[in-house]
Amino acid sequence: MIRLAFLIVVLFSHTVFADVDQWKIEFPKGDFLKHSVPFSEIFSGGPSRDGIPSIDNPKFAKASELNIIDTEPVIGLEINGQYKAYPIRVLMWHEIANDTLGGVPITVTYCPLCNSAIVFDRRVNGTVLDFGTTGRLRLSDLVMYDRQTETFFQQALGEGIIGTLTGTRLEMIPARLESFANYKARAGDDALVLVPNNVRARDYGANPYAGYDKAYPFLYRGDMPKGIKPMQRVITNEFRKVAFKLTDLRKMEMIEASDGTIYKWSAGQNTALGNRVIAKGADIGNVTATRDGEDVVYFVEFAFVFHAFSKGGVIK
Repeated sequence: MIRLAFLIVVLFSHTVFADVDQWKIEFPKGDFLKHSVPFSEIFSGGPSRDGIPSIDNPKFAKASELNIIDTEPVIGLEINGQYKAYPIRVLMWHEIANDTLGGVPITVTYCPLCNSAIVFDRRVNGTVLDFGTTGRLRLSDLVMYDRQTETFFQQALGEGIIGTLTGTRLEMIPARLESFANYKARAGDDALVLVPNNVRARDYGANPYAGYDKAYPFLYRGDMPKGIKPMQRVITNEFRKVAFKLTDLRKMEMIEASDGTIYKWSAGQNTALGNRVIAKGADIGNVTATRDGEDVVYFVEFAFVFHAFSKGGVIK
């Protein structure tokens, strides 16, 4: 048994280091001498570069024109008085959408393995970046890359971890992971909603990770949080210092954090990671996060994700 375990470790390590050579082939502009994390923490999720294709020429329709169940989750966004929604039924298959809203170049991201929905301003030092998927994961989280420098970025942090822009942090933009009904209620029936460029390209509306939110973190090699199941959902803000259990917020309906962030819960949004059909997922509810009456960046993510990226944060 010991010998077998040793052999597995050796083979696994060989795969990790061999993959770095593959990275250099796939990302010829990348500077692999500059990095802030060990290469050994990054694993192939299966696809290669752009194997999960980002949406680079997004197409939209009016909310009133779409046959989407009201409880389905979308990433709802408002910038400078303009609204757009990015349904998880679409982002589940693409993970990244490069777009512009209210005059701001943005990248809308969703990592199914972490349930992390994050929107970034894609301007860095005066340059507008375009993002794609590397096909790699770190701590089970999506590793993106920008096409201009081919720097690897950690989606959960919006931080460059390998390449020219290592250490650079993308600005996060407040967005809501909310039900389609809630989006329409605040944005109007004529508000824009992302639709597939080709409805036959993927099984939109289906969840290829059926049952994942009650399973186990995929390709996660970090420490596990104590006193809470790794796949239990928690709520936190952009500082990731304190997280609250979604089950507690659901009971209390409102929690005010010490930093002034007010989290509120209401029924009517289903999980995208439960049933094979997204629209049939269990109701986990809607969460909003505000400070001084304004929306702030927040995450409804799995406990293991908070534990991995909070650097000592506390789950209450």
